[in-house]
Parts: sequence; C-alpha cells; structure tokens
Amino acid sequence: MSDANVRIPEEAKDRLAAIAAAEGLSLRAYLARLAETLLTPAERAERAEKARAALKEWNGYAPTSAEERDLDSELDRRLAQVADR
Repeated sequence: MSDANVRIPEEAKDRLAAIAAAEGLSLRAYLARLAETLLTPAERAERAEKARAALKEWNGYAPTSAEERDLDSELDRRLAQVADR
C-alpha cells in the first residue's frame, strides 16, 4: 500500500482527525474507510440508471428529463427548508 500526501487546510485536518478519533480510528484509517464508502460520479450515474430501470419495470414509472429536474429542484427546496430550521 502506498501513502499519499494531501494538502488541506489545517482546520479541515483537525476536524477530520477529531471525527476519526471519536470513532476510534486514526486519520489514515478514517480516510481510507471514507474513500471506500463514497461513489464516483460514474458509479452514482450507474446506480441512478439502474434505479430508473427498476422503477420502470416495477410500475412503469419513467420520468422525463424535465420531470427529473423538477423533482430534483423540489427536493433541494425541501432540504433547504429543513436546514434553515
């Protein structure tokens, strides 16, 4: 396994180290675990396409691109509302 140096602001490093320590992990182990759980844009797109195909097969639901944008906007609006509370 090779190591890599990553330059980030000191505050970000300290925050990540504190989160890692709270979970009983070193910063290195925490970042490795985090990297394993995050999806790349291509992986997210693949999962989204599989979900669309499953919905269409299950109940015939196949939103248009415009409907998807509208639904994304509505979700963003609702999440912003919750975040403002």
